[in-house]
Amino acid sequence: MQKSKKQTITRRKFLDTSAKATLFSSVAMAGFPTIISARAIGKNPPSDKINIGWIGNGRQGTGDVRGTLRFDTAMFVAVSDVDSNRMDLGKKMIDEYYARQTGNSSYANVKTYGDYKELLLDKSIDAVMITTPDHWHSQPAIEAALAGKDIYLEKPTSLTISEGRLLSDVVKRKKVILQVGTQQRSSAQFRVAAELVRNGRIGKLQTVKIGLPGDPSGPEAAEMPIPKNLNYDMWLGSTPQVYYTEMRVHPQNSINDRPGWLRCEQFGAGMITGWGQHHFDSAAWGMDTELTGPVSIEAVAQFPKSGLWDVHGDFMSKAEYANGITMLTSGGYPNGVRYEGTDGWIFVTRGNYRATESDPIPQGQTNPPLSASDPKILTPIGENELHLYVSTSQQGNWLDCIKSHKEPISPVEIGHRACTVCLVTHIAMKLGRKLTWDPVKEKFVKDDEANKMFSRPQRAPYGTSYIKM
Repeated sequence: MQKSKKQTITRRKFLDTSAKATLFSSVAMAGFPTIISARAIGKNPPSDKINIGWIGNGRQGTGDVRGTLRFDTAMFVAVSDVDSNRMDLGKKMIDEYYARQTGNSSYANVKTYGDYKELLLDKSIDAVMITTPDHWHSQPAIEAALAGKDIYLEKPTSLTISEGRLLSDVVKRKKVILQVGTQQRSSAQFRVAAELVRNGRIGKLQTVKIGLPGDPSGPEAAEMPIPKNLNYDMWLGSTPQVYYTEMRVHPQNSINDRPGWLRCEQFGAGMITGWGQHHFDSAAWGMDTELTGPVSIEAVAQFPKSGLWDVHGDFMSKAEYANGITMLTSGGYPNGVRYEGTDGWIFVTRGNYRATESDPIPQGQTNPPLSASDPKILTPIGENELHLYVSTSQQGNWLDCIKSHKEPISPVEIGHRACTVCLVTHIAMKLGRKLTWDPVKEKFVKDDEANKMFSRPQRAPYGTSYIKM
């Protein structure tokens, strides 16, 4: 196979009335396991369990809690959310789960905290699961580390490069276990794909193509009264004060629907960090660039000109690495990671799954989790070949590492580095020009304008700038 020609980036034409009980029922009964067979509750006495506090009791967190409840080595003992309805649902969900498993209605009696800082002061809590909106990731994670608690942190690791670096440094200094919620690392096909690539099955790796959709724009949304159950000022956190409207926060009558904040740049960056950290992390595994980053980045993107939702839409980016690999990312590629080498290609995906309505994968289409240009490429890894870290559960691996104090499969530094790729790409989208990146110094080279985008202004008293170290 001939070497692929150098590729040049070009601009493409871009184109919620149920009550609280119903809300709980849809989550607790549909999503949670009714039987734990391998590690039945009661096998480990409460005194031997890892006591966990759950911070941010919304849609994403229910899946992470579900994955953790399967392990008898841990027990959820507290929940915290700025929305008291969601906090009450989180408590009820866990209490009733343990009641079903044990036959004891008062087995858990989970504590509630309207302010997560009070939860962190609870010395009976060993670890926290942080599944808050993106703008509330780094600060509670840093404060949890300072409190000596182990952490499960949903991605993105941070919304700014400076916050990510601070988080990684604090976690390492305090020697706590932090697992990033990049669950693809615990999906066998992503590990196998990376092993195959790094063992030379497709020859010299040249190009990586990542399929990642954008988000649609939305309408304007009028100001609404702030629900009495929501501490809106704390919800906004370090971000600017803006009027409340349900469309920019989360649905008040559903925990399963996609919250509006995901599409507001004030609270995130869109799919580039939403799914981007998953795919960039997986790609780095195969590229052997987990602890570094690109040396150049350029991107073009469509941003809405009106409406409440303002994160990027369709986009394309190109990142070049010191080892000669070029990584291309676009919604025009199938959702997943495609490694292309001198002797063939490997494509890995979650399968038949759509990230958003704008995901280019048609509903009903079957996408093999792992495929290659030649079936021979997929022959099993030999005993004497390179084998990568094996995990079958992101949450289970976190709990095991809390017990052993070994490094988890998605440690903080690797998470920070993958998130940095998301963030430098977003900066390139904004500036619309090629940027030179120094992955050692973690700075843009001779570019003051780009380097000023390392952090965001923070509204006191919230934000990492106001943490007492």
